[in-house]
Amino acid sequence: MFTRTTLLLLGALLPLQLAAQDLKKSCPYDSAHFDLFHPVPRKQLREMRPDRPGVTESPFTVDAGHFQLETDALRLINSREDTMRNRDFHVAYAVAKMGLSRRTDLQVEVPLYSISKQRGERQTDWDHNRGFGDLAIRVKHNFLGNDQKGPISMGVVAYTRLPTGGKAGSGAVEGGLILPVNIMLPHKWNLDVQIESDVNYDREQDNHYMRVMPSVALDHEFSDVFSFLVEGVTQWDAEHSGWRSSVNIAPIFSVNDNLQFDFGTHLALSRESDREFFVGVTFRR
Repeated sequence: MFTRTTLLLLGALLPLQLAAQDLKKSCPYDSAHFDLFHPVPRKQLREMRPDRPGVTESPFTVDAGHFQLETDALRLINSREDTMRNRDFHVAYAVAKMGLSRRTDLQVEVPLYSISKQRGERQTDWDHNRGFGDLAIRVKHNFLGNDQKGPISMGVVAYTRLPTGGKAGSGAVEGGLILPVNIMLPHKWNLDVQIESDVNYDREQDNHYMRVMPSVALDHEFSDVFSFLVEGVTQWDAEHSGWRSSVNIAPIFSVNDNLQFDFGTHLALSRESDREFFVGVTFRR
């Protein structure tokens, strides 16, 4: 009798056990054994959520063992500092990412070619420098919602920028922290909020200074192919009085699950804010 009852109970529990195993296999983040050397199977990859095209970044990391490349194919930046006008032109400004674990990825920011120009109000010609820019090492860690199952996700990005660009770069070591939050809204809307704090370097003044930059971005997925981003960014630093703000807009085109194109502009709301125009691509493997 005991044997028959035991067999009946095991028979009843077997489907539940198999279902639990299938559920565990369907979500790689229920298991800790995926890492850089044991990649998440491609059929279990999450939706690709790159940091571009806006200033506001994503709290989501790259899947463990996978590579993602986010590139500014072209970016033109016009800015003004008191009586100086600046113009920067970036070609193939890339961020290469590698998923290390279920919640952490390593990123290398590689500015392959940059042209930096400056001109005073009384100058007729531009002073310019060109070449490889400043290399940055970044680490992103997700604290909440990396599996994209909940409405709120949070992460942190820490970075150090090295003065590898010579006269085309900043001229000294820089660094900072970025705290991005994503909130999934109904009807395929997404709200992203971020606060960034940096220690930057001024080559002319030969000193480091603090910068704080909050931003808010709202995007809507109109279809599987087309999305649109609207973003507000403002920043304060110890070298300028007041806040400098801009509104950024960018159409986004998803070719497939692993390839995305975007382009857009940053529209300055204050005289000294940067004005930017860019075209970019994101690729995952």
